[in-house]
Amino acid sequence: MSLSHRIVRGVTATFGAQLLRLGAQGAIILLLTRVFLSPDDYGLIFLAISVFSIATLFGTLGIPKSMAKFVTEYRETDESQIPHIVRSSIAFNAVTVTVVCLLFVRFRDPIAAAYGEPRLEPLLALGVVYIVVKVAQGYLLIAFQGFGRVTLTAATSTVSSVGRLGFIVLFVIAGFGAYGALAGFVVGYLLSVVVGGVLLYRIVSSYPTADSSEPGLSTRIARYSLPLTASQGANVLYKRVDTLMVGFFLTPVAVGFYELAKQVSTFVIAPADSLGFTLAPTFGERKSDERLDRAARVYEQSLEYVLLVYLPAMAGIVLLADPGIRFVFGDAYAGAAPVLQVFSVFVLFQAIDKITNDSLDYLGRATERAIGKGVTGALNFGLNLVLIPSIGVVGAATSTALCYGLMVCYNVFLIDRELDLHWRSLATSIAAAAGVTVAMTAAVVALQPFVTGPATLLAVVAAGVTVWAALSVASGLVDISEIGTRV
Repeated sequence: MSLSHRIVRGVTATFGAQLLRLGAQGAIILLLTRVFLSPDDYGLIFLAISVFSIATLFGTLGIPKSMAKFVTEYRETDESQIPHIVRSSIAFNAVTVTVVCLLFVRFRDPIAAAYGEPRLEPLLALGVVYIVVKVAQGYLLIAFQGFGRVTLTAATSTVSSVGRLGFIVLFVIAGFGAYGALAGFVVGYLLSVVVGGVLLYRIVSSYPTADSSEPGLSTRIARYSLPLTASQGANVLYKRVDTLMVGFFLTPVAVGFYELAKQVSTFVIAPADSLGFTLAPTFGERKSDERLDRAARVYEQSLEYVLLVYLPAMAGIVLLADPGIRFVFGDAYAGAAPVLQVFSVFVLFQAIDKITNDSLDYLGRATERAIGKGVTGALNFGLNLVLIPSIGVVGAATSTALCYGLMVCYNVFLIDRELDLHWRSLATSIAAAAGVTVAMTAAVVALQPFVTGPATLLAVVAAGVTVWAALSVASGLVDISEIGTRV
């Protein structure tokens, strides 16, 4: 199978799973916001999840991504070491998650007391189970990526998405409220761990096993996980610590607004997420067989498509965030609209990072990437301390978008150092994408006064997409015949 067909197949499978996941997540959000929970309860759930995510980071310690990198390398050189790589990494993760769970049980009550929210205590009681299943699920998804089996990642994610939706609805209807909703998340992840565990066992069992592990292999896996841990720590600073700080300085209602805006942005990022997840291992493979020029062209084309999609998406979010939030989630959540507008910039940078971030790990640039994430993550933390008390929840979004943008620029610089990108050609494509964005923006602005409800909102969105598609094809930025031959 050619590289292009393999990428398209992987992106199609991953994006299909993303659509199912986002569909299930969208249904969860709509049911919780419009039917079952108040903004206050909604914020409490995701405040608890943010606390769990910090613990999950320390329970993972970059070990799954380190394992995936070595699996990718040894698939090309010595397949008999792969079972040893997987077993060593699982043993490492079992130790780390056990230690973290013991510490979480010890400090669970002081955490709830620090927030002054008695209603947070019963939610934190689910913490140990949540941490274990989330660490296990994350390990499985990255393991499948390392084996080049992103279709199995898609299948496992789908089980999780559907399971979460079903059990959240079941538990909330049964009258368990916010606690039941959080329990639904846990059971959904548990189902995906069971299914994914069986799939991974079958994959590993299909490889020959050397009599003994290569000397020093386990040590190298552990050592390479350290910069990955630092990088993931910075990720948590961007994705969860801001939520914790909003909850600390403001209220659960503000957390609800902030998390809703962030979750809406994840819907928009799905195509880039699928592309990046599929592309990342190919860079490691190209480096192993010394075909970096081919990897550079793949990255350039991916970046062009990402910018073509997400520059207009950023403009559309800014223009339609307020009516979108009001008509979809209700006036009670209108406070999320300005946050979502700021997050439009974050969406653009995150889309670029989705095709850049993991690729650096597979190119052996995890240490440099960790430094960049660590510095900008610390800057994000400091800015949050200043901006949240002064301008509220919008301050958290502003800090996240700004610092994430600096980090992405640094990551692209690292990619360029490794792959030697053709910036003159990229500049032409970026200028063309910006032109398409301006034209689409003009069309949406002209139609904006006609937005009076969900139906007209969708009509304006459809009109904007139509203008974007027509101009993208007319300008030659999108080749319909090429898409048709690759799907």
